Amino acid sequence: MIEKNIFETKIEFIKGVGPKRALILNKELGIFKFSDLLDYFPFRYEDRTLFVKINKITPSLGYVNFIGNVVSSKTVGYKRNKRLVVKLKDESGSIELVWFKGVSWIEKKISVGSKYNVFGKATFFNNTTNITHPEISSFEANKKGYFQPIYNTTEILKKRYLNSTFIEKLMRFVLVKTYNSIPESIPNHIMLKHSFIKKKDALLNIHFPASKALLKKAVSFLKFEEFFYLQLKILSLKKKREAFSGYPFKKNLLLSKFYKKHIPFDLTEAQKRVVKEFYKDMSSGKQMNRLVQGDVGSGKTIVAFLCMLLAVEEDTQVAFMAPTEVLAEQHFSSISNYCSLLGVTVELLTGSTKTTKRNFILDGLKKDTIKILVGTHSLIENKVVFNKLGLAIIDEQHKFGVEQRARLWGKKERYYPHILVMTATPIPRTLALTLYGDLDVSVIDEMPVGRKEIITSHRNENARLRVFGFIKKTIEKGNQVYVVYPLIEESKKQDYKDLMDGYESFCRSFPQTPIGVLHGKMKAKDKEFEMKRFKEGKSKILISTTVIEVGVDVPNATVMVIESAERFGLSQIHQLRGRVGRGESQSYCILMTKYKLSDDAKERVKALVGTSDGFKIADIDLKIRGPGNLTGTQQSGVLDLKIGNLSEDSLVLNLARNEAKKIVLEDPAFKLLKNKPIINHVLKNKNLNLNWSRIS
Repeated sequence: MIEKNIFETKIEFIKGVGPKRALILNKELGIFKFSDLLDYFPFRYEDRTLFVKINKITPSLGYVNFIGNVVSSKTVGYKRNKRLVVKLKDESGSIELVWFKGVSWIEKKISVGSKYNVFGKATFFNNTTNITHPEISSFEANKKGYFQPIYNTTEILKKRYLNSTFIEKLMRFVLVKTYNSIPESIPNHIMLKHSFIKKKDALLNIHFPASKALLKKAVSFLKFEEFFYLQLKILSLKKKREAFSGYPFKKNLLLSKFYKKHIPFDLTEAQKRVVKEFYKDMSSGKQMNRLVQGDVGSGKTIVAFLCMLLAVEEDTQVAFMAPTEVLAEQHFSSISNYCSLLGVTVELLTGSTKTTKRNFILDGLKKDTIKILVGTHSLIENKVVFNKLGLAIIDEQHKFGVEQRARLWGKKERYYPHILVMTATPIPRTLALTLYGDLDVSVIDEMPVGRKEIITSHRNENARLRVFGFIKKTIEKGNQVYVVYPLIEESKKQDYKDLMDGYESFCRSFPQTPIGVLHGKMKAKDKEFEMKRFKEGKSKILISTTVIEVGVDVPNATVMVIESAERFGLSQIHQLRGRVGRGESQSYCILMTKYKLSDDAKERVKALVGTSDGFKIADIDLKIRGPGNLTGTQQSGVLDLKIGNLSEDSLVLNLARNEAKKIVLEDPAFKLLKNKPIINHVLKNKNLNLNWSRIS
């Protein structure tokens, strides 16, 4: 084996592994070669550096490490009930050790009068403290205490005896083989500046810490390294994009005309600030790449429309892509009203668009008679050809794949279209820097004047009749009500049954009230019919799944009841309740749950009742669920962080970003000798390709 390729060595060549075990480790843990194993970090450690006196051992201490002499050893019971009871004592007292499994094997290991080192968890049984199935080994006078690494395994691995101890043995073998060959991955000037330990010592101490201080140093370095390369990817992409030319949109007469004569309300200061940021980007001659974040109801659509007017005035076209037909129709409806005031042509293209209409739209795009096209995934079809696409707007972008966004972005002529990405899911800053670090971020952090806060309350099944009474009063006042049931992929049949049972229950409880039902199994025209009925006030209660999460705007709807609220994510419920509170009346959100809730569910409900600030909710959601689940990036591998934690490591992330930013500005091609470790590291780690992009 050539030394420089040692990290590429397959794990099947380690003694005790072989092809069969290697295949299981490949499938279960994604470990194929030495480098994969080195990057598989322990998830916790057992501190065996401290030794406890026997008389101090109590169940409240958890796992304990102690030394004592065996004073007696006996088996109790018969056959299946057989157990081994060993009495161990030191100068302070004595304790019983008990084994129910492997009795014969343990019995042979233990001799009365000998000294042993024991590690285990204390329990209280028959008024005495004892330890069941402890680890026991002969006492060695010169042996020091240590930190025991514990590795995550799976049930399949455990069944094949490939447990944490087995992984530990492999790790010791691989570290001995590779330690002296582990290269530095961070430039020396950064290492010295932050007093980082060497990469090889970081890997040694993350697996087998010599002390708490060295473990801390190892963790600090490895977190920095992970974030540093993630930020290098993002910032390198941003640097490359800055070289792309965009249409220079310098005229703003159409925007000014709309603002002075037609805008139906005053913009908030946050909206004005964001519009100025758009104009600065779009008039620069460089391609705009901007993310606009805004909580539900903060007024992103009107801001996006003002952005469109800059493109239309310069005689280019606009594509506005939304993830669902309901949302696309909502945007089209609000934009159409504004466009008619200015004489700007706008059309809607979705999967439901009839062939004749579709052909008319495709022809109008080529001839440049259609200036704004709103639609769904249909916009990225090859048949959709723009005469001169100047601006592409993507709403709720996390629901689109990278390839889909890239295809819209690629519908260019001479210049790249300006890109505006919108999301109503507030994202914590650490997550935004990681997911969208190659985009400039605008935040609408202010709600329109006069908007009342939605009152959120939590109720369980015992309060069902009171909730029905509240719904009845709401309808008598002339307002409308949403009732939302969960629809989760794994249990569609059960969820559908819950929805229909709920529908029947409401029909029985409100026999004189027109009730609509809306779910994903319905045909598009039936969904449209039900939504139209509700918007027009013809139905008073709408029983629905989460298809109404985004896009539905019914100012007269003032109550949102969310059934089985414990089954929804925090951000999802926050999005749902944003469907009410869109008119002048006080609005309410009622979270219905079962009586017994998990700790996570209790925390989610408490957060929702306590605040309506989407950014605070996003921070709590990040802590509870982690970044992958929060944004749907788990499957894409984008946030496959090995050691970094976005909800806890904002300081390290910012430090890594600042160092990466300096390098990208000074040496974007990494040609300087001092940055050679970066190139070497990227070449050895193909997944660190610096042409990476989350967005397009």
